[in-house]
Amino acid sequence: MGFVLLILGVALWWAAHLFKRAMPHQRAAMGAAGRGAVAGAVVIAILLMIFGYRMTDFIHVWAPPAFMVHINNLLVLIAIWMMSPAGTKGRILNKFRHPMLGGFKLWAFAHLLVNGDLASIILFGGLLAWAVVEVIVINRSEPEWTPPAPGTYGKDAMFFVASIVLLGIIGYVHGLVGPSPFPS
Repeated sequence: MGFVLLILGVALWWAAHLFKRAMPHQRAAMGAAGRGAVAGAVVIAILLMIFGYRMTDFIHVWAPPAFMVHINNLLVLIAIWMMSPAGTKGRILNKFRHPMLGGFKLWAFAHLLVNGDLASIILFGGLLAWAVVEVIVINRSEPEWTPPAPGTYGKDAMFFVASIVLLGIIGYVHGLVGPSPFPS
């Protein structure tokens, strides 16, 4: 049952996020209520993924080497920074069209490096594939894009320091509900 819930959660995540682009007339007809419906679908998708992932039996696919934990943590730190406002308020990420989706892809890829079980491959691989498709769909539906005015390196530094703090908090909570991402 766990794998069914996990796959349904990933599929609902895809559907909720691609709804606006795949069915623009239906989404427009929903008006402001559409935002609530999409947000509700995303929350349900996350819950399905969490419960499905937790319910699955461990099916070993490959054994990641221990040093991958350090690479994962570095990539997740960069991903958190990319998903911060640094993309619009800083200077370094200013030329990236989709810094948040880029950060999301990096986060998913980093988790694939350290998790060698089938449920993790379905979860993180499915979310990575979604982010790749989302970028392609956005770029095709909105080909014109102009970067915003660049911010400052100071903002980049501020958001990077905040990302380090956030990584510590996320890692601590991650260790409370599952394996700690920080080696002892």
